[in-house]
Parts: sequence; structure tokens; C-alpha cells
Amino acid sequence: MYWRRCWALLLILLGPSIIMVAQESPRKLSKLRRIIREFSAIDENYIEPQHYNFTAMVQSTYTYDIYRLSSNNGQTITLSPDASLKVGPYFGWRWFFLGYTFQIKNLGFNSGELRKEFDFSIYSSQIGIDLYYRRTGSDYKIRDVSLGTEIDATRVEGAAFDGISVGITGVNLYYIFNHRRFSYPAAFSQSTCQKISCGSWICGIGYLSNSLDFDSDKFKQIISEKTNNDVVPIDSGLMFNSVKYYDINVSGGYAYNWVFAKRCLFCASAQLALSYKGARGVAGEKGDRNFNLDHFNLDGIGRFGIVYNNTKWYVGASAIVHSYNYRKERFATNNIFGSLNIYAGFNFGKKR
Repeated sequence: MYWRRCWALLLILLGPSIIMVAQESPRKLSKLRRIIREFSAIDENYIEPQHYNFTAMVQSTYTYDIYRLSSNNGQTITLSPDASLKVGPYFGWRWFFLGYTFQIKNLGFNSGELRKEFDFSIYSSQIGIDLYYRRTGSDYKIRDVSLGTEIDATRVEGAAFDGISVGITGVNLYYIFNHRRFSYPAAFSQSTCQKISCGSWICGIGYLSNSLDFDSDKFKQIISEKTNNDVVPIDSGLMFNSVKYYDINVSGGYAYNWVFAKRCLFCASAQLALSYKGARGVAGEKGDRNFNLDHFNLDGIGRFGIVYNNTKWYVGASAIVHSYNYRKERFATNNIFGSLNIYAGFNFGKKR
């Protein structure tokens, strides 16, 4: 009897509050639903919405990476690994894709430590997010060397070089202004179909952390062996041990979806980024001179896609290219990396 009276008194005291919460909850939920729906709001005169909840596809991914080092006196080194190929299945639900790719092989030269790569993108009508994590292996090659007119370095080109190690971690977040009529997902996640050609301005922010270790002694040794010259004049700007820098950027650009045939779409997107870079590095063959680097540079991001999508089946290809530049008085680096995806898949689980 005592507990019944306590429960009755508690209900009397809390009853109004419970009723108010019950009345407010639908309003809060309704507001939250409106906010979520706004992320995928479209003008159906321009964009055909997704009619299915799920998708499955097979994708092959080619990754590439080019590093160019240059000194203030004009000496340059260009290095890159052989292209790698990965193939695997993917499964998607609305905005999200989950999958795994298996590395088939490194096309051509393949030895040493394997690269570690992770790329993840989310595309909605309003916003997009790119995440990437890359750690190189030891499979770089010297693609081009210029040490001056008096030195013939052509015999060095194509030589394997495991004295460089690169680490890249970054995130890009961008906003699509004309998101009701222009669809990034139509080109890159196959979740909608662009009916009429249309474009949009884009703005974004990003962060990148980059580390570069370079074995200058090993590089001098390879140059001497290949050129049969024990005394090769290499600029001090190239004789560094390591550089680590971070990059904070603000970007702007334009993207355009061209519907060149029924159900066929080509997308091109370019963003130019104003980047602030801060770094600490070690220069000199013995690592005995420290230098601090703080500077502004221009970087770039390009996205390209071509796809056929009849809302049930789709096939296409897409590429994302990142270009990062770092420049000071006696030393500069240019890094271009990205991926090319070729895919085919189908949608299922029709929405009610």
C-alpha cells in the first residue's frame, strides 16, 4: 500500500512534465527529420532520386603517386612507385559504402614493403567529405633527374630507389551551393541520376599532415654508380634528411555535370586551395642544420567521373587527383597523388 501511494504521488508531481516532454518530442524529432532531409533535398526536374535502398558493385582501383623535389639552382628529382591495382566487392546503403579491395599486384616492379592506403568519401546533395591515409612502401623508382647540362643522368631513370618514405593523412570537407539542381552523388556514388546538365560553385576547408624522409647518401651513391662519376655536384637544398609539415587550406571551385546522352553523365570538378603550411625539417647530409618553414601555397583538387545509370544497373569510372606544393628559398616539393576507380553494379530493395 505504501509503494502504491508513493507511485501515485510521483505521477501527480511528474505528470505535467511527462506530458510536456511527450508533446515536445515529436516536434524535436520532426525538426531533426527536416534537417536530415535537407541534406538530400533535390529538384526532381533536374535530378532523379534514388529508388532503391541498397546497392552492390565490383570495383577496381588504380592508385598513383608522384613526388618531385627541386632545389633553387634548378636541380630536380622525380620519383614514383609503379601503379598498383586493387579489386574488390562493395555494398552500399543510401549514402554509405562499405567494401574491401584486394591488391592484385604492383604493375611492374614489386618488392620491399607494401604501401598502406585508405580512401573514404561521402557524397550528399549539400556536402562532401574526403578522408585519405597513405604510407608508402619501398618500391619507388627514379623517373627523371636533372643535375645540370654537364651531367648525363638518363641512365639513372627507371632505377629502383628505396631511400624515400612518404606519409600523408588528410581530410577535405566541402559545400555544394546549387545542391538542389546539381548532384555530386550522380557522378561519384550512383545514388541519383542527373537529368539535365547543370553546375555548381563549391567551397571547402581541409587539413593535411605530410612527412617526407629522404636518404640523400643513398641517392648520391646511385647517381655515382649509374653515371660512373664519383664526384657529382648535388645542391645542398636536395641534401636533406626529413621534412614534416601540416597544411590548413580554404578552397573554392566549380563542378559541372554534363548529360551528353540519356542516362549518361560526365562530371568535371576543380578546386583551387589557398594553403598555409607549417613545417619542421632537417637539412644537410648529416642532419646538423635545422630550419623552420611557414608559408602560403596554392594547391589543387580535381574530380572527374563518367557513368551510365538506368537507376537499376550502372557502370562507370571516376578519378580524384590531389596536388600539394611546398616551396621555400632553396627547396621545393610537388606531390600529386590520387586514384582511378572503374566499377559496375546494381541497386535493389526498392523504396516503398
